[in-house]
Amino acid sequence: MLLIRSLIFNVVLFGLMLVMGILCMPLAIWSAKGASWSIRTYCRIILRLLALICGLKTEIRGEVPTGEVIVCSKHQSFLDIIMLSATLPRVKFIMKKELRWTPVLGFYAMRMGSTPVHRGKKAQAMNDMVAHASKSREAEPSQLVIYPEGTRVAPGVKRPYKVGAGVLYERFGNPCVPAATNAGVFWGRNEVYRRPGLAVLEFLPVIPAGLPIKTFMRQLEKTVEEHSDALMREAGFEPPALTETPPETR
Repeated sequence: MLLIRSLIFNVVLFGLMLVMGILCMPLAIWSAKGASWSIRTYCRIILRLLALICGLKTEIRGEVPTGEVIVCSKHQSFLDIIMLSATLPRVKFIMKKELRWTPVLGFYAMRMGSTPVHRGKKAQAMNDMVAHASKSREAEPSQLVIYPEGTRVAPGVKRPYKVGAGVLYERFGNPCVPAATNAGVFWGRNEVYRRPGLAVLEFLPVIPAGLPIKTFMRQLEKTVEEHSDALMREAGFEPPALTETPPETR
């Protein structure tokens, strides 16, 4: 039964994405705000359908950031992207460059002002990321989301935090809002199943601007990992002793 419910939801997920992507295209072309509204509306509908079809409810905890901030979030699943997009009033993402060519999603992400990054060229990618994000933030205050680990990471697996989050934090002089989640317990990477339960995204206390990068990165990692582990335990998943992802899989 779980498989059937999951398959039905997956059809709805991508079918509605295509339908709304086409219907909302004029709004997105007209303005970045129109693109943001379209994505936020789609994600809110999907979260309701996820609870209805699969019994997977979602909850947002902590104070939702609304101003010009950097949101450094744990990334375990496509679900946490949906939750962030449904919640933040003017979200933009730091995303891998290949996603800009993804049908529907790529267009809307770029129209919202997200920043594509070429992960294979470290120095050049860092400069390009800062330049693009700087230009994007001039248009309107926003919540810039970056995943410090650089990709989705399964529950219980550890990847080193990348310095890109620290560079943006230092260059822009904005406070940082860490975010923890247990979404991967219910909606795993490359999995069909959408397991029932309560997926939580928690916005944590603000890290003020002005800290040295090394201090900021240590505080960020400690905060996000500890709270994500606590949320996973709450969901019935006991994180094992953390193991680093083998280099060849990065």
